[in-house]
Amino acid sequence: MNDIRITLEDPRQPDVLALIRALDDFHLGIYPAEANHFLDIETLAAPDVRFLVARRGGKALGCGALWVKALEHGEVKRMYLRPEARGLGVGRQILARLIETARTERLQLIRLETGNVSDDALRLYRAAGFVERGPYGDYPDHPASVFMELGL
Repeated sequence: MNDIRITLEDPRQPDVLALIRALDDFHLGIYPAEANHFLDIETLAAPDVRFLVARRGGKALGCGALWVKALEHGEVKRMYLRPEARGLGVGRQILARLIETARTERLQLIRLETGNVSDDALRLYRAAGFVERGPYGDYPDHPASVFMELGL
């Protein structure tokens, strides 16, 4: 496990774009289009987004982003792990780094939206202390969405 490196990276790299496409395909396969809230690549590469990539031996295994939405809060976006990286604690490491980043930036709250049948993601977020809440921002109240937040 200590051979996993998690670093801030540009999401426009070909291997990272492949991760994001795999995430999109996964979500489009299990959720209706109106329940998917994808950030485009240029938004993910913007100065207000901290985009992390987990690698082993140079291979991109997973990613996650913190979108700093305001002075006091951020939003977790684009969390994804390749199937072969699941169950190794990589997602937990990425999320911990995102939370650490939010604390470093003195954010008071992190929010996220995930799908109601993304059981592994829900377990991960709950284990990190996230609690369910209602919709926020521009998100519609959709039955496939679960909204969560973590006070820092």
